[in-house]
Amino acid sequence: MEVVLEHLTKVFPSRDKKNPADVYAVNDFDFTIPDGKLIGLLGPSGCGKSTTLNLICGLLQPTKGRILFGENDVTNLPPEARGVGLVFQNYALYPHLTVRQNILFPLQNLRGEEKLTKEVMNAKAEEAAKLVQIDMLMDRKPKELSGGQQQRVAIARALVKRPQVLLLDEPLSNLDARLRLQTREEIKRIQTETGITTIFVTHDQEEAMSISDLIVVMKDGILQQIGRPQEVYDEPVNMFVAKFLGTPQINMFDGCVSGGMLYLGETPVMKTSAPDGEVHVGIRPEGFVLAGDDAPLTAASGEGETFGDGTKPLECALKAVEVSGRDVSIVSTNPASQGVNIRSIMGSDRNLNLTGETVSFRLKPHKVYLFDKETEDRIYEQ
Repeated sequence: MEVVLEHLTKVFPSRDKKNPADVYAVNDFDFTIPDGKLIGLLGPSGCGKSTTLNLICGLLQPTKGRILFGENDVTNLPPEARGVGLVFQNYALYPHLTVRQNILFPLQNLRGEEKLTKEVMNAKAEEAAKLVQIDMLMDRKPKELSGGQQQRVAIARALVKRPQVLLLDEPLSNLDARLRLQTREEIKRIQTETGITTIFVTHDQEEAMSISDLIVVMKDGILQQIGRPQEVYDEPVNMFVAKFLGTPQINMFDGCVSGGMLYLGETPVMKTSAPDGEVHVGIRPEGFVLAGDDAPLTAASGEGETFGDGTKPLECALKAVEVSGRDVSIVSTNPASQGVNIRSIMGSDRNLNLTGETVSFRLKPHKVYLFDKETEDRIYEQ
């Protein structure tokens, strides 16, 4: 089912007497969610993700705009008439009911022409339980289940009516790290098998990027960027998106473009066709190469070492080398850095033998991003 949000806006009245301005939880949200895709709705706490989800399912009414499921306008329909399944952050299972009874509950509330026989309801409950691999736990109660199993029950209960749209509101936040990984893989498997259009709300960018077909990044109720996870990571449209995606976080510097060269401090680190002026510079942790590894250094009279293109290595004060098995992180500092530390990721398949108090880097141009000093929008090469 394709879901279309047209200029969706939700305004709450201010409760702050000192600041009576209305609060825009969702502001002019325009987006089409393709049929059968898993969409990650991503952003920090308070950005409007859950409000958007509640508008789609009908728990909240929009101040402006429309919501369409396919060609049907569902803006004013009650939740039970929209054909949605909703999985809450806290699972919301009935503790006095068994797993089977929890899954059956939505079917038992059907009335009129939709009312099902007991045999059909039991068959649908068994089918949903097998889909999430809890069919052997049907007679247990929620307190007898692990957190991951409880989450699967909540998903089965949402799926048992075969909704047109499945909505997941931070469903993994109460699980430990290992269970989070297992459960998100299960969510992707279930969504692929059922083909149900699914909207997955999270503030964890790793979760969203790992299982989503598309991610939607929000800030202060405003849509920032939409795209495939890798595309958004590689081509952020502004500084907020660049900083929000990526672990470790992107390294930010104060820089300046002059005469076709990007300077960090007094060091010309990269050629660029961006217009002259002061800029914010973002460099992904994987965007650093140890100086001399991929391009020879030569001595320039009176100017220290330089590369063949006239740029110079970025010299940083070495603080630590952290080995994490798969990667090696070089932790350093530089006066132009906006953060306390600079983190540079190197593969662990090489023997790093860093000695001394400094370390020098060459930059990978496709991992370096320039942002306007005032608007923080991305500056592209001309």
